[in-house]
Amino acid sequence: MASVDKAAMEKAYLEVRDDKVDTNWAVFKYSENTIVFIASGTDYEEFLKQFEAGERAYGYVRIETGDELSKRAKFALITWVSETVPPLKKAKVSTDKASVKQTIQNFAVEIFTSHMEDLQFDNVKQTLVKAGGANYGTGK
Repeated sequence: MASVDKAAMEKAYLEVRDDKVDTNWAVFKYSENTIVFIASGTDYEEFLKQFEAGERAYGYVRIETGDELSKRAKFALITWVSETVPPLKKAKVSTDKASVKQTIQNFAVEIFTSHMEDLQFDNVKQTLVKAGGANYGTGK
């Protein structure tokens, strides 16, 4: 099982959750046998660029949902396993993810994918909205 750089992961996780800062995503990848913090930011396109072929990665993203009556932040934990990752490394992701979840504990949805279209902003937001229950506003 891979180890986790918990201090760096927790710092990035808390920054994404903090309402007082603009950071809305963080990405963690494997370095040797340790899951380390790679990047964070505010631009969703930059977030998408972090998920590359041949890699395994974890992302934590904040997306504002709601309507004109109620805006709220929702969070998603993303597990990326590229289709070209060798089978043994793919298999290790499920146990390694348990270590990631010891730090990243608050999220509305969990997305496991090897397809970039699943990570597009509108798809992630739609998944979060569905998980959020009732939507009452008119959307205006």
